[in-house]
Amino acid sequence: MKDFGLSRDVPVEKGKAALLFIDVQKYSAPDGGAYAHLGPEEIEATYGYFFREMRERAIPNMQRLQRAARAAGVEVMYTVIESLTEDGRDLSLDYKISRLFCPKGSRDAEVLDEIAPIRDEILIPKTSSSVFVSTHIHYVLGNLGVKYLILAGVLTDQCVDSAVRDACDLGYLVTLATDACATLSAVRHESALANNRGYCRQVPTERIVAELAAFS
Repeated sequence: MKDFGLSRDVPVEKGKAALLFIDVQKYSAPDGGAYAHLGPEEIEATYGYFFREMRERAIPNMQRLQRAARAAGVEVMYTVIESLTEDGRDLSLDYKISRLFCPKGSRDAEVLDEIAPIRDEILIPKTSSSVFVSTHIHYVLGNLGVKYLILAGVLTDQCVDSAVRDACDLGYLVTLATDACATLSAVRHESALANNRGYCRQVPTERIVAELAAFS
């Protein structure tokens, strides 16, 4: 096979990059709709690991990425689970079966306050695991001239993983911030990283922040 001299392990380029936060929303907060039917003890027993990871590691690193991207003039974008209707009739079959329902305009569909959008940062609602399946984000990224896509969010092994793979197949050079993602267990997190390593560059937040700082 011809050697094309290409690699995924390259830094993002100024003017061609965007940072995308995936499903970092109030639905998945301790008081959000995903857990509203559970008591504090059950939440801790079943989801304690996830919330600790979000609070102590993932969200602080998301904030670092967000600050660095804004300072560097890099597009900061968000996708959230949110139906186009109040009753969810437009949801995908998978989301209907899984009961992943955040009504249009609801609190659950809002980005977490810790990384809330400012001014005209782009927010795109979705009703599928991969944001590239149920939205026009590929068109939007093309209009923005984006070729390098930095991803962070939840869940590492579900919606984040789906976005990594689809973005790769659509021709983006994907950088996954490994410590700015979270899922329900360490095993699931590490397994997802192992499985999508061939689709993206996997680096810690510190390295991405350094690359963005060099844009200034």
